[in-house]
Amino acid sequence: MESVDGTGAVDAASVDAPAPTRTSTVTQQRRRRKLAFDLTALVVVGALLLGALGAAGAVTYRQLYSPTAFVLQYLDLLSDGRAADALLVPGVAVDSQGLADEGLPDAASHALLRKDALAPLDDVEPVDEEERADGTTAVTVSYRAGGHSGTTAFLVEREGRIGVAPTWRFAESPLAVIELAVRGSMQFEVNGFAIDKRQISPEGLEADPLEPVSLLAFSPGLYSITVDTPTTESPGVAVLADAPLTSVPVSFQAEPTDQFIDVVQTKVDAFLEDCATQKVLQPTGCPFGYYVRNRIVEPPSWSIAEHPVVTLEPDGADWAITRTQAVAEIDVQIQSLFDGSVKDVDEEVPFFITGRITILPDGAASIAVAATD
Repeated sequence: MESVDGTGAVDAASVDAPAPTRTSTVTQQRRRRKLAFDLTALVVVGALLLGALGAAGAVTYRQLYSPTAFVLQYLDLLSDGRAADALLVPGVAVDSQGLADEGLPDAASHALLRKDALAPLDDVEPVDEEERADGTTAVTVSYRAGGHSGTTAFLVEREGRIGVAPTWRFAESPLAVIELAVRGSMQFEVNGFAIDKRQISPEGLEADPLEPVSLLAFSPGLYSITVDTPTTESPGVAVLADAPLTSVPVSFQAEPTDQFIDVVQTKVDAFLEDCATQKVLQPTGCPFGYYVRNRIVEPPSWSIAEHPVVTLEPDGADWAITRTQAVAEIDVQIQSLFDGSVKDVDEEVPFFITGRITILPDGAASIAVAATD
């Protein structure tokens, strides 16, 4: 029974606080467990997000900002025939001093550094990326060039940054030098692109036809070199430039075309027929003649009984007519100085010819026929 004093106040100490219920305790425990679970879940999700971001960042780096990505972008330009853009890639262009430092011709022509002289690259795949002690990175790629498989290693170095992304440049230019010696023709084609030695040689019109010319070329690249002119031709020589800043020697002999041989044959035949019009025993400037000890009654008549079959062979920068036999025929009356008798002579006169053919700057041929023993 409550105790009330005279003032009517209730003794607070005498009032019992209500005992906590079991239900409220369980609820608090559940709330704490839920909070712990939520925090754990957030931590896990955060870790997964960070991992995903890290993985995505690594993939992005490899595909866009790594040394390998830099090299693949350069090769994509070559595959698309974008030669001018490929030359603008940092570290690709090289000056005469850079060539000389590598022991390469410092006056190498840029004629092949264009779209018209490029052959496509296919199946380009990264092979290896290796950081070196000097801070550069060696990137190796494989590819197919015109059906030929190849592998090339490029040397790449850091150039700077754009934001947080690194930028790269070639530590060693990927250009190579083709040392090309084409004998028998001043003109040739590289991957269908026409070139004249006199246009790319430092000597210009005075270029030595037998001296090689130096041409800068993209590496990697397949270069098919052919000759197809009215006078000479070749089946073609293919060379794969697959190593940066190296010399690639190429040398071959063009062959005379059937059309050229026919022209020479016609000229030789006409020359001999013209010789046969001279009514003398020794036609002037001609490869045949006839000797007699007696007197001739009338001027002799000549004809060509058998024309030579012309074949050509290389002669330095020009061509020579291979030594070949022909037959002239003389018809003459000879009077004996001893008894005055007259004898009709109708005789075959075998002879041999050679000749030299010089190709003039305008493409015409100068043909000189000569007698030989």
